Amino acid sequence: MKKWGKLESGEKVRLHDIDPDATPDFRGSKAAAEEKRDKMRTTLDELQELMWAEHRRRLLIVLQGMDTAGKDGTIRYLMDGFNAASVRVASFKKPTAPELDHDFLWRIHQQVPGNGEIVIFNRSHYEDVLIVRVHEFVPEDVWRQRYEQINDFERMLTESGTTILKFFLHISKDEQKERLQERVADPQKHWKFNAGDLEERKLWDEYQKAYEDALEKTTTDHAPWYIVPANRKWYRNYVIGSVVIETMKKFRMKYPTVDVGNVVIE
Repeated sequence: MKKWGKLESGEKVRLHDIDPDATPDFRGSKAAAEEKRDKMRTTLDELQELMWAEHRRRLLIVLQGMDTAGKDGTIRYLMDGFNAASVRVASFKKPTAPELDHDFLWRIHQQVPGNGEIVIFNRSHYEDVLIVRVHEFVPEDVWRQRYEQINDFERMLTESGTTILKFFLHISKDEQKERLQERVADPQKHWKFNAGDLEERKLWDEYQKAYEDALEKTTTDHAPWYIVPANRKWYRNYVIGSVVIETMKKFRMKYPTVDVGNVVIE
C-alpha cells in the first residue's frame, strides 16, 4: 500500500493510513525549505523560458484535493516562478449548459497545453468521478466507465507530446477545519468562505473513498499520480516544485539555433 509520493500502476491507496503532516524525503526544517525557494523559482523560470523557446514540449499540471487542500496556494507558488506569457491556469467549475451538451471531456480538451506551454488545472476532469459520484449526479454505470475514458484521454495526450503531472494534495479533516475557521475569523479571507464547503465537509468519508478509487484506477505509466502530504504548506510547495523541476530537466531541452548572419545594430 502506498504511503506517499509517486504511485505505480496497480498500487492500493488507503488515505487514512497516510499522514498528511509527514515530510518524507526531506531532511531539514521549514526554514531550510524556504531558503531553497528562491533558487527553485529561478530554476523554474529558466526551464520555462527554455521550454517556450524550444516550442516542442507541453506540460500539464493537474491539482486535486479536498476544499482548502491548497490548490490556489500551490498555483501562486508555481506562478511566482513562471513568466505568465506561456503559462495558463484553467479552473473547472460547475459545467455550463453548452458543456453539458457534450461529453464530459469536451471542455477539458479545449484547455490542454499547446507547444511550449504549461497549463495548470485547478480541479479537472477528475471532478467527473469525484463530486459527480458523491452527489450521484449521474448513474454509477456512467461514472465507473469514466476511469478508463480518462486513461485513454491522457494516453492520447502523452502520445501527442504532452507530459502530465497529477498531484493529490492530501490534508487531514482537522486541518481542513482549521483552514475553514481561518476564513471565518479573518475578514480578509471572508471572500474565500463558501457555506457550501460545510455541506461538502459532511461528505468527507465519501470523498476519501472516491479519491482512493480515482487514484488507484487512473495511475498509469504515462500519467501517474503523486500523493503529497499537504498539511504543511511549505512542504507541499517544496515537493511539487521539485517534481516539476526534475521533470522539466529530463526534457533535455535546447535553445533553437538561429542564424543571425552579419546583422549589425546601429
